[in-house]
Amino acid sequence: MEIIQVKNLVKKFNGFTAVDGINFSIDEGEIFGFLGPNGAGKTTTIRIFTTLTKPTSGQVLINGYDPIKDPDKVRSSFGIVFQDPSLDEELTAYENMEFHGIFYNVPRPTLKQRIEDLLKFVEIWDRRDYLVKTFSGGMKRRLEIARSFLHHPKILFLDEPTLGLDPQTRDHIWRYIKDLNKKEGITVFLTTHYMEEAERVVDDLAIIDHGKIIARGTPEEIKAKTNKTSLEDAFLVLTGRSLRDEESNGIDNLRIHKRLWKS
Repeated sequence: MEIIQVKNLVKKFNGFTAVDGINFSIDEGEIFGFLGPNGAGKTTTIRIFTTLTKPTSGQVLINGYDPIKDPDKVRSSFGIVFQDPSLDEELTAYENMEFHGIFYNVPRPTLKQRIEDLLKFVEIWDRRDYLVKTFSGGMKRRLEIARSFLHHPKILFLDEPTLGLDPQTRDHIWRYIKDLNKKEGITVFLTTHYMEEAERVVDDLAIIDHGKIIARGTPEEIKAKTNKTSLEDAFLVLTGRSLRDEESNGIDNLRIHKRLWKS
């Protein structure tokens, strides 16, 4: 079953085409990598998928629902871990989980057990009553992952989930995600700048550049297409080696261009 379907998707900002007629689909239960340089259109695409931005044209279906016509059903279908922390640091780990569960109408009789199971799974149950502001970066990320699974979503969106974490913590994060993918059958849609992570973790991937999908396949297929032995080298062949500055110019930046989100 195709749980994400994208047809001729276009998004323009004041005449600039951030997403330029892309087409792809993702099967249920996949770990899918969405890779590209800064400003390539990754975050804009995710914002469309998660109902935060409306497309200029084209069609998207998330778990069978249109983000424009059925935003509530789409939102209940996914969990998300943002690049920047989104926890309330003045609440405890348990309170963050509980608030999320209430917001998503997780039944009270099962909420307590669900919280316990997930916090134990990510190995922070013993810190459940500690304020989040006392947590390390890795612990916060583990809590965000646990929280994102609380309402039994069909899809998990991960936007640079391990950015800034040390290699050991990154390995632990991916172990949790892969185990939950297998345990709950959830589809994982991730972006990352760590090519070695993508090569090791994803089942399938697409590379986007200047708003267009320029390559699609398994990591092995992408490497074979470019005659490279690593995904990082294949990525550089496909997208070029020059540093991009579009993100600092503001087309695909979450923090600077909040005014564009309403368009």
